[in-house]
Amino acid sequence: MMVLITYDVKTTAPDGAKRLRVISKICQNYGQRVQNSVFECVVDPVQFKQLKTQLETVMNPSEDSLRYYMLGANWKRKVEHVGAKESYDPEGLLFL
Repeated sequence: MMVLITYDVKTTAPDGAKRLRVISKICQNYGQRVQNSVFECVVDPVQFKQLKTQLETVMNPSEDSLRYYMLGANWKRKVEHVGAKESYDPEGLLFL
């Protein structure tokens, strides 16, 4: 299933900047950054639960926010890209 994850981390304090870096790294382990604080992640239900647990352990709920958009298995019909930064196929081949 495709999950779109967005986050907003309060970075006015040093610990906020650290949380921002950690949240970004966690998201990178599961998906692809498509905008500064937006990731597309193709995960199964177990991976999604692990991802949520990791993110919600790091975040400060009184200062930060996370949003999960469940696009499901038929996500390709629900995503349209226009403009800069070429689109990619998260289920396609990876080239190194």
